[in-house]
Amino acid sequence: MANATTIRPEEAAHFGKLAADWWDPKGSSAMLHKLNPVRLGFIREAVDTHWRGDSQGIRPLEGKRALDVGCGAGLLCEPLSRLGAVVTGVDAAAENVAAAGQHAATMGLAIDYRCGDIGGLGLTGFDLVTSMEVIEHVADKPAFLAALAAALKPANDSGGGLMILSTPNRTAKSRLLLVEGAERLGAIPRGTHHWDDFVTPEELRELLAQAGMEMGESRGIAWSPMKGLHLSGDLALNYIVTARAA
Repeated sequence: MANATTIRPEEAAHFGKLAADWWDPKGSSAMLHKLNPVRLGFIREAVDTHWRGDSQGIRPLEGKRALDVGCGAGLLCEPLSRLGAVVTGVDAAAENVAAAGQHAATMGLAIDYRCGDIGGLGLTGFDLVTSMEVIEHVADKPAFLAALAAALKPANDSGGGLMILSTPNRTAKSRLLLVEGAERLGAIPRGTHHWDDFVTPEELRELLAQAGMEMGESRGIAWSPMKGLHLSGDLALNYIVTARAA
């Protein structure tokens, strides 16, 4: 099942067209630049909790291997590298992988970027596996999560591997704000989201269980005029979760 093709060619083509200005905070990926610090705050807290690390340390992933699937041009890979991890990034679009490698080189970061389907790359033994805003774009969600789980270190006395996922929730609010609002207003490129492919937390929990993973508590990623994007108890727009081997 993990070897099934999960890539939708039309999705890879859509995101590949965005590669050239992925790193422009005012370009087509501006929303991701705003979202990234929120994700990183959650990731840092999850990493410290999972490995009982020093919350004041600047390299909590020192000595650990991290895999980001659906990495785009490396917006999450680079901070994971700065947090101490040996990082591998995987993306379905060759244009993104090329842009990611070029940007990492200019930053002096050694990140291993691969282009292809995660189920066919044979990647294993990672301490941390992340996949942000990706599952809603794949062709086969059970196969995709099985492939992510297969890349993760098994459970052991020190906690084993940690998976972190984020995705839009399938609610009336996400349809209004993410699809009909943000895309029509140009905050997100048109055609980025297909609401019917969004996954609810309950559905994700079941999908993860099928892959042998136990999902942690969901945290919402909400938006308000005062706070902008922030972690919240409101899951209606977008949410982020941890998962560990059951």
